[in-house]
Amino acid sequence: MKYAPINPDLFRLNRRRFTKQLKPNSIAIFQSNDLMPRNGDQFFPFRQDSALFSLCGLDQAETVLVLFPDCVKEGFHEIAFIKKSDHYSKLWEGHRYSKEEARAISGIQKIYWLDDMENILHELILLSERIYVNNNENDRLITEVSSRNLRFTNKLRARYPGHEYHRSQPILKKMAMIKSKYEIELIQQSCSITEKAFNRVLEYVRPGVMEYEVEAEISHEFLINRANGHAYHPIIASGKNACVLHYGANNQECKDGEVLLLDFGAEYANYAADLTRSIPVNGQFTPRQRAVYDAVLRVLYEAIQMLVPGASLEEYHQEVGKLMESELLQLGLLDKTDIKNQDKDYPAYKKYFMHGTSHHLGLDVHDLSNRYAPVQAGMVFTVEPGIYIPEENLGIRLENDILVTDNGPFDLMENIPLEAEAIEDIMNANVLS
Repeated sequence: MKYAPINPDLFRLNRRRFTKQLKPNSIAIFQSNDLMPRNGDQFFPFRQDSALFSLCGLDQAETVLVLFPDCVKEGFHEIAFIKKSDHYSKLWEGHRYSKEEARAISGIQKIYWLDDMENILHELILLSERIYVNNNENDRLITEVSSRNLRFTNKLRARYPGHEYHRSQPILKKMAMIKSKYEIELIQQSCSITEKAFNRVLEYVRPGVMEYEVEAEISHEFLINRANGHAYHPIIASGKNACVLHYGANNQECKDGEVLLLDFGAEYANYAADLTRSIPVNGQFTPRQRAVYDAVLRVLYEAIQMLVPGASLEEYHQEVGKLMESELLQLGLLDKTDIKNQDKDYPAYKKYFMHGTSHHLGLDVHDLSNRYAPVQAGMVFTVEPGIYIPEENLGIRLENDILVTDNGPFDLMENIPLEAEAIEDIMNANVLS
C-alpha cells in the first residue's frame, strides 16, 4: 500500500464497537472485495471492502474476517484468513502479507491461511446460533454485479439453513456515522493532500489547457503524497460542462472567460476527501460570475453553521433551500411569481440547485449512514451548495468537508483557498511571475 501504517488501535476499537451490538452466540463473517475483471486477463485496481477494512485493516484480496465474541473455543473470538504466497504468486504478483504482518496490521492474533478456512469455519459456525452477513446496503446502489459477500451469503444459507441470519450493515452504519479520532486523522490527511492538489491546479490553469491536463496535475499530486488515488471519478468541467452534475468526460478545452468547476478528492488509506471549487480560467471572475460565486459562498457559510448536534438533516436541507431561494431572487434568476406558483414538492429554487447539500463522508465518499438520524458530534459531512445556469454556460459549486463537534462545526478544509479574492490572487500571482 502507498499509505503509511495505520495504528491498529483503530481496528481494535471498531471490532469492539461492532461485537458489542451482536446478539448472543453470534458469528459475523466478512469477505474482501473481488478482483474485478477489466478485459482480457486484466483486473481493475483492487480496492478493499470498506466494512472489512474498517474492522481489520487488511488491504488485500481473498481475505476473510470472522468475529465470534461468545465462542466457547478459547482464542477464537476473532480470526482472519489470508491468501498464502507461493512461488508463482511471488514471481508474478509480488508480496502478500505474512501471518506476522497481518497480526501487526490488524491486531488480530489468530491468522490462518485461506486454505485452512473451510474446516475451521465449519466448526465455528456449528458452535454458533446466529450468523451475521455483510452485504452492501447503500440505498444509492443499483447494480447487477454480484459481490463476494453476497455469493458467500447464499452458500451459507444453503449449507446452514437452521441458523438465524442477521444483517451487519445496520450496525456498521451506526458505527460509520460517528468517526473515531483515528478516522478523523485519516480523513484530515486526505483533505490535506487534496489541498496540495488544488493549490497545484491554481498555479497551472490558464486559457487553452485541456480538462484532462488539469486532471493529470491532480493525479500527480495525489500519488506523490501517498494517496491511493482519487476517492471518486473527478469532475473537471469548464464552461457549460459545469451544468452537468456528474460530468466525467474531462476532454474539453478550458477557454478564456469560462469558469472551471473542479470536484475531486484524494483517497488516503481508503478514507475519502470531497472538494469542489469553481475558478476563473483566466484568473479573473466577471462581475456576473462573481455575483453567482458569492451567492453560493454565502449559502455554504450559513449551511456549515447549521451542522450542530441535534439538527435534523431533513430540516437542514429545507433551510438551505430557503437560503438558496433568497440568493436566486437577488440574482434575478427567480421572481416572486415563481415563488408564489411553485410546487411544494419541487420548489422553484431546484431549477438552479437540484441536488442535496450534504452527505456523510468516510471510507466511502457517500458513506454508510442513516439519513434520518439526527446530527451528532463525530459525524463528517460535505457541504456543497451550487447554482447552475445552462443558458449562461455557468455552473458554480463550492464544497468543504465538515466535522461536527460539541463546540461547533470544524472545517477540515479550512486551509484550502475559498474566497474569490484568494483564488484570483493566487492565479494572478502565478501569471505575473
